[in-house]
Amino acid sequence: MIGPSTNSTDRHVVIIGNGISGVTCARNIRKKDSQTRITIISGETAHFFSRTALMYIYMGHMKYEHTKPYEDWFWGKNRIELKQAWVDRVDFEEKNLIFSDKTQMQYDVLVLATGSKPNTYGWKGQELNGVQGLYSMQDLELMEKNTHKIQRAVVVGGGLIGIEMAEMLMSRDFPVTFLVREKNFWDNILPVEESKLINRHILEHHIDLRLETELEEIIDDGNGKVKAVKTKSGEVISCEFVGLTVGVSPNIGFLKNGNESDSEKSTLELNRGILIDSYFKTNIPDVYAIGDCAEFKNVPAPDRKNIEQVWYTGRMHGETLAHNLTNRNSVPYKPGVWFNSAKFLDIEYQTYGFVPANIGENEDSFYWEALNGKACLRLFYSKSDQKLLGVNAFGWRLRHEYFDKAISKGYSLEKVVSEIDKANFNPEFYKPFHYEVLKKYNMEFGKTLKLQKQSFFKKLIGSRS
Repeated sequence: MIGPSTNSTDRHVVIIGNGISGVTCARNIRKKDSQTRITIISGETAHFFSRTALMYIYMGHMKYEHTKPYEDWFWGKNRIELKQAWVDRVDFEEKNLIFSDKTQMQYDVLVLATGSKPNTYGWKGQELNGVQGLYSMQDLELMEKNTHKIQRAVVVGGGLIGIEMAEMLMSRDFPVTFLVREKNFWDNILPVEESKLINRHILEHHIDLRLETELEEIIDDGNGKVKAVKTKSGEVISCEFVGLTVGVSPNIGFLKNGNESDSEKSTLELNRGILIDSYFKTNIPDVYAIGDCAEFKNVPAPDRKNIEQVWYTGRMHGETLAHNLTNRNSVPYKPGVWFNSAKFLDIEYQTYGFVPANIGENEDSFYWEALNGKACLRLFYSKSDQKLLGVNAFGWRLRHEYFDKAISKGYSLEKVVSEIDKANFNPEFYKPFHYEVLKKYNMEFGKTLKLQKQSFFKKLIGSRS
């Protein structure tokens, strides 16, 4: 049932957005409630797909149908209705959705899971043909069209989407110039050593990385198409494609259009995103928001942000809200230890807990880097008690379970280093980095630590024997 005192047989839950947040919410409502009518609305695609796989479609590693986690029959079997349409505005007072084709749909409970959209910053020429961001399936289709027979591409913005787009273009042998305004790649997120490691890696892949370089304008060829970019230093770089990858923002534009009523009852509270409490409630009854478009009024945990635009947090949003919509006892969102992972070309990245770009006077970190510059580990800790606060790892797969426990339980730096082999998740034939880490730690701290004799795998075997 939906809510503690309502009859679910005549309830209609409508979810706008078929990304990981909205689909997870729908699936978990259906698992616990067989009666409620559920409709998922998306103008982007008819079916849910893995957004993180968009780059692999372009690179030829996958087809669209390979990115769909569920067969098309899944939705009908589970009585989850799918509607491919764009919502033009929402009449909150009448609980009514108005679509772009002027048709309408009533709801009883509305879940806003509308995701993100690429940022633009008003650059001259950003509306030209051949200039775009990359977030949606429509963006991918446009990129396919815009990069046909180009000679050179320029990617603007030094973040995760930027490096992905550069890799996509390089997979088709298009020369790529990568404009990054910061001193080092992603150095607003990463400490300098990690940033410089990625700088080198990008250059080794023959990407023309331009650090401390800002876009001034995009130049028209006279026919409405891009022919070059001009940087703030005055340099002109010829190109036929410009990727704008300077982050994303909550996709809430259509909600602003429908937010002009003077009635306090029907005005949705918005800031950068849709403002919610820890139960995903907006200021309007029976209206909730989850995923990239949601903005917590109060941060859900000390190491979190008000807007969480990560796949796994979107899934957690959907699971928590589904629980609250189908149980008498609602629970607040408790995200646990922060985690994220990504890929910088062929170097994998993981982060746990809190690792700032610039370390404060009350914290410190231990840093190890492989001699070949292809792997590194940073353990960030509190100076006062040496408790582990966060971890960065590049080129080294670590066990999520270990570091989730280590940070939540406050393991000491020394304990983590002495049993770092337990956290190793690299395949069998990878170099055992943990010996090098221990050696550097002993030299740096004047210790004689040895790895614990019983490995994680021996413990695992012993527990099953």
